[in-house]
Amino acid sequence: MEFNVRSLNSEDYKILVEWWKGWKWPVLPKEALPSNGKGGIMVYKKDILVVAGFLYWSNSTMVWLDWIISNPKYKENDRQEAIEVLIKSAEDMVKAQGGGVMMSISRSKSLLKTHKTLGWNIETKPSYEMTKVILPKQIKH
Repeated sequence: MEFNVRSLNSEDYKILVEWWKGWKWPVLPKEALPSNGKGGIMVYKKDILVVAGFLYWSNSTMVWLDWIISNPKYKENDRQEAIEVLIKSAEDMVKAQGGGVMMSISRSKSLLKTHKTLGWNIETKPSYEMTKVILPKQIKH
């Protein structure tokens, strides 16, 4: 069965929160995500949501692809294919907007391998993610 792709919608945020919790990831507030949680792509098969990711568009040709997360309850052996569909779809969106440079970060060996297979440059020297949450008030989920 073939995978389909659609834009994230407002109902997807609740699902993504469950996925983040299922993989023991931090839950991101909507406000930290592009378009208040709707600025990304969902890959699905039939009526099963499989993988999602977010695209941070900038005022330059740089586009950041991040927070790629899969459905922890999805047990089919084609999860990797769904991730490839997600990344290729993100690339196609960037191409449709005139091209540019895409970046992403990950610790996942399989995700790094997938990016490399798709022609992404993988830096071999480690770098560190530096994050500081600066919010005027705590946001509840």
